[in-house]
Order: sequence, then structure tokens, then C-alpha cells
Amino acid sequence: MFTIARIAAVTACIALAPGLAHAHEHIVKAGSLEIIHPWSRATPGGAKVAAGYVTVENKGAAPDRLISASAEISDKADIHEVGMKDGVMSMKRVDGIAVPAGGSLTLKPGSYHVMFTGLKRPLKEGETFPGSLTFEKAGKIAVEYTVEGMGAAAPSMPGTADPAAPMDHGGMEHMHH
Repeated sequence: MFTIARIAAVTACIALAPGLAHAHEHIVKAGSLEIIHPWSRATPGGAKVAAGYVTVENKGAAPDRLISASAEISDKADIHEVGMKDGVMSMKRVDGIAVPAGGSLTLKPGSYHVMFTGLKRPLKEGETFPGSLTFEKAGKIAVEYTVEGMGAAAPSMPGTADPAAPMDHGGMEHMHH
């Protein structure tokens, strides 16, 4: 019995090890910045857009600013902000977002996010794809996005817009092929 228990424990550790390594890979350190768990949602076939989310912690004494993003899975990536006005959700491109000294920035559903446009293929749950985030001071940082399920949500936070609310894309530039 002791041998079977030992084999079971070793097998469990081996089975869990890839998951632990994978979780550790979700933090990228670059200078005073920590890029934590970049992720996106799976997309249906034919979708041309997806969004990217991440938390950036600034451990330094000086602020920084997220100014651009890119990813191999799309023709273009922009930083967007979602807002609510008169019960209608709207989205607009922004030139950058501050990452305060000693603080953090969270890109999450219903808020700031990276908008990937011109998807080259559907995103499938469980896969990863390379991208980058560029900061004013820290420069370009390579990241790996993990694709979560279609309905995946960020942890609940106060002030998060209702994802089921209608959205006004009137001010958006859309790609036409």
C-alpha cells in the first residue's frame, strides 16, 4: 500500500507540474513593471475582432504609460476604453493609459482592453498566442496571451460596465475588405 500511495503522490505531482509552470509563465517582469496574466476569449468562426486583457503592476517610483500593443493573430491592435452613457455602452480608441507609480492598471471586460482587429483565424480555448505591449518608459515587452472560454469573465470589480448592455460602435473605424 505504501508503494501505491507513493506512486500516486508522485504521479499527481508530475501531472500538476505543467500547470504550475504554465501559471508562473503568466507574469512577465520588465524593469519595474510586472505584466500579469495576459488573456483573451475564444472567438466563433468568422469573427474578425477579439479583445485582450491584462493587469500591469508598477513596482517603481515613476509612472509609465501603456501606449500600444500588437499580436500575431491580428492585422491591428489598439487600446480601447469602454464607457456608459444614457444606458448605452460605447467604445473608443485611446492613445495610452497611465500606469501609476506604485500602482496598477487592469485591462478587463467592460473597461480598458486591447482590441485585436482583422483576426487571421479564430481563437480557440486553451491555446496561446504571442503579442507585445509597448510602454513609454519600459519599451516593448513580449507577452503570451492565454485564450479562455467564450464566456470567460474577469474577477468582479466595482464600476465594471454590464457586458450585456447595448454597445454603440458609431465612433469606431471598422476594417472593410
